[in-house]
Amino acid sequence: MKGIKPAKRQRRAVSIGRIMSLVFLGLILLGALLLSLPVSSRDGHSAGVMIPLFTATSATCVTGLTLADTWTQWSPFGQVIILLMIEIGGLGFMSAASMAYFLFRKKISLQSQLVMAEAIGASSLSGLIAHQKHLLIRAFVIEGIGAVILTMRFSLEYPLGQAAALGVFHAVSAFCNAGFDILGFHTPGASLLHYQTDPVVLLTLSALVILGGLGFLVWDEVLRERRPSRWSVYTRLVLITTSVLLLGGTVLFCLLEWKNPSTLAPLSVPQKLLAAFFQSVTLRTAGFAALDQGLLTPAGKAVSIFLMLIGGCSGSTAGGLKTVTFVVLFLFLWNRIRGRYTVSVFHRTISNDHVMNAIMIFIIMVTLSFAGAAFICATSPVGLADSLYETVSAIGTVGLTAGATSRLRTPAQLMIIVFMYFGRVGVLTISFGFLKKKPAGENFRYANTDLLIG
Repeated sequence: MKGIKPAKRQRRAVSIGRIMSLVFLGLILLGALLLSLPVSSRDGHSAGVMIPLFTATSATCVTGLTLADTWTQWSPFGQVIILLMIEIGGLGFMSAASMAYFLFRKKISLQSQLVMAEAIGASSLSGLIAHQKHLLIRAFVIEGIGAVILTMRFSLEYPLGQAAALGVFHAVSAFCNAGFDILGFHTPGASLLHYQTDPVVLLTLSALVILGGLGFLVWDEVLRERRPSRWSVYTRLVLITTSVLLLGGTVLFCLLEWKNPSTLAPLSVPQKLLAAFFQSVTLRTAGFAALDQGLLTPAGKAVSIFLMLIGGCSGSTAGGLKTVTFVVLFLFLWNRIRGRYTVSVFHRTISNDHVMNAIMIFIIMVTLSFAGAAFICATSPVGLADSLYETVSAIGTVGLTAGATSRLRTPAQLMIIVFMYFGRVGVLTISFGFLKKKPAGENFRYANTDLLIG
């Protein structure tokens, strides 16, 4: 009987991964069904199958890519459905499940606690339920503050009821890094171009995006321990890397787009700095656009693709490769160039397992991005650069597009749906189902061989 225990542990790990995948899939299908109802469309007619399925996947996976403008296509009922999918997808179905347990005072099973812990990046089950409750309260408070600020700003232009709806929708969408907007009554599909020079709107959304993308555990540690010297290595890496990426992205976009007549050139210097900063922020997988992504310079698009691939932080509402994964890859390459075989940071050594896991996830995401771009080129009238922009945006759950989404044909649309799903669920499932489980022992090894590398 002792010999079958590892198999049981393996089945448990796989089953938790399946729970994550199936629950997200169920939410997507339910959302698609609701959006296909005539009452969900503004014109009172069913939107068919593809548009609701694409939108439900994008909302649940907090991506932001759409086949139809959210304001133009969907009625207030449909927009509420989208908002609920964003909230559940952003905070995680584990958070939604735990909230239901809190409300109905039900006991949470050990397996459910394991799923919830993995979703927020917790390393222990100790105090998980109370911890999760605090995280939900903080998330709603932050969203509420953002909604109030945006409502006050929008009330200067619109009736209070409409201003409140705009404030709540965009606060939730920003905090969950979803990138959905309901500003299409200005120009359908233009995202935030109407507020390109508005510091209140852009800075409020930026703050929500950054807070949502930092990760729940980082907030908890920063609020609990005010002295940076006592922060964990992970928290320090997250805060430093995020700051460097935000500042570096802003500087690069200023350098690359400053004289571009289609993006920054027509703006004043403060407006250029604001727009460049917001572009850097939204690439943390937020998906709002204050600049026309299709009119960026080739170099600007390349930088955007790079930043979209990195994404936000683990255990957050953001997607992508994740900031700390990127740092581990960078440190590995830096140390190997210097002839070192161990990776260390802040006087701590990073295990080889973590390094190999980071390399594997990076290879998977890059391979899928380029393969998907080739598939789009083969099936839709879209060039390679815009196709790659689209696939990285989908798999990183960013939601920005260089104009390719509207030109995708059905096979490419289905592939983007799969990429958005994988970007939100697949990497997490791989991490938990394969990377976190105890590896099986090797019964034998082949003899070593020499190869010419490089």
